[in-house]
Amino acid sequence: MTARFITIEGGEGVGKSTNIQFITARLNKAGIDYVLTREPGGTPLAEKVRDLLLNEHEEAVAEMTELLLIFAARAQHLKQVIEPALKAGKWVICDRFTDATYAYQGGGRGLSKSAIAELETLVQGSLRPDLTYLLDLAPDIGLARASKRAALDRFELEKIEFFERVRASYLERAAQEPERCVVIDAAAELTQVQAAILAHLETLL
Repeated sequence: MTARFITIEGGEGVGKSTNIQFITARLNKAGIDYVLTREPGGTPLAEKVRDLLLNEHEEAVAEMTELLLIFAARAQHLKQVIEPALKAGKWVICDRFTDATYAYQGGGRGLSKSAIAELETLVQGSLRPDLTYLLDLAPDIGLARASKRAALDRFELEKIEFFERVRASYLERAAQEPERCVVIDAAAELTQVQAAILAHLETLL
């Protein structure tokens, strides 16, 4: 079966982890060989960059520094994990990818989306996900969920307006690429969310 690159996107508390488990369970049932990974991170070096991005620091992290660190981690991730897996015929299931960069750094931070696009082409070439699930949820609900699970990271400590911009940017991106992006109402019952996910996953299976 042809290798597939599937990404799961969304803001805080949308249920990515739960639904990634659902997706991988379906792939296991189908006997599909896959790699489960995440961004930022996915390799030992990229995970160190992830720590730099998520932890608070004595000095403020400049927006461009943040963006470049994310693409540096992505370059390593692609070279060491994603590209080899796809070449080997494996599916890749990734918790966030470049859509998150457009949403968080483009929408949330207000960085130029054309600059992000240039870095996307530089780092990824023509590689793009085959299918992206965007779990959509009102930021106030998502943040309330996220606050119950663990201490908040540097991003999760941002104000609600930041996450509203992130959500708007995610939805804008999904509207621009409807053939790739599937918007899932993450406020619905879990069974409904997973039924919507499965409907699109079965088309690839």
